[in-house]
Amino acid sequence: MRDDPTLVEQIQRDLQDVRWLGPEEIRARARRRSQRRIVAATVVLALAGVSAAAVAAPRTSPPSALPAASASPTRHEISTDALLQPADLTQPVAAPKYPWQLSQSGLGEPVRWDLMLGACRVSQGFPEGWQMSILSRSQTLLREHPPGPRTEGDALVEQDLFRLTPDAATQLFTGLDDLIAPCAEWRQVGELDTAGVVSTIETTHRWRVTERDFAGDDAAILLQSFTAPRDVSTGQTIGDASPPIPTALVRVGDTVSVLRLGYDGTQAELRKLAVAAAARMCAAANPPC
Repeated sequence: MRDDPTLVEQIQRDLQDVRWLGPEEIRARARRRSQRRIVAATVVLALAGVSAAAVAAPRTSPPSALPAASASPTRHEISTDALLQPADLTQPVAAPKYPWQLSQSGLGEPVRWDLMLGACRVSQGFPEGWQMSILSRSQTLLREHPPGPRTEGDALVEQDLFRLTPDAATQLFTGLDDLIAPCAEWRQVGELDTAGVVSTIETTHRWRVTERDFAGDDAAILLQSFTAPRDVSTGQTIGDASPPIPTALVRVGDTVSVLRLGYDGTQAELRKLAVAAAARMCAAANPPC
């Protein structure tokens, strides 16, 4: 595991006291992720502060079971066979300490694949625009690690797998360009309190689709980039610009996967995992592959 902090981590430490506007969305996302993640793999400049999701405490008991499978083919539970498996990754994967740490199930959640994009849309008077799922299953796969505390750098890949109605699953991809159009370039402003001195800082977020139709029935890779935070009054930047953050979306039938890599993952690796994820999703998709 690396010893030197990444640029993202350095900015996180430098700006840990930033107060961004509109924390409601951040708290809602944090509640959901704290229930199902050991470690967050994505670090973003968030409206409630520049933060990385903290290591979640392990559960003391497994989550409640989902309702029994319905006769409707769109409502049966998503099995773990439909998720990425350790064999799909090129790096060794740590075995989960508890069986339920491998994956967590959810009901009726929005396919919220980029929190900041939703915040950008709302700030401009648009709805978030997320499609609603029927069922979901999520996992974080961690790299092998010597005994001791885990860090965010241990996350290799995060996967959220959703079952939607067929129309909603298709619309997620056909409406992708319209969803990100208002946020081609979004300026975000907040306050930084340093030893009692409050300054106003800003950063600019951008989103774009870089690849399409390379896996499953639909697929896309979206790239979020943001400038280094800048003091509005002095014009000075704080830290350096962080590497762009790629997210992969892939659809097979009525199922959609959202994939994110850890700090040292590349877009080429994410693309390969999206192809592998599409093959695994055949175990749950309707209609079947």
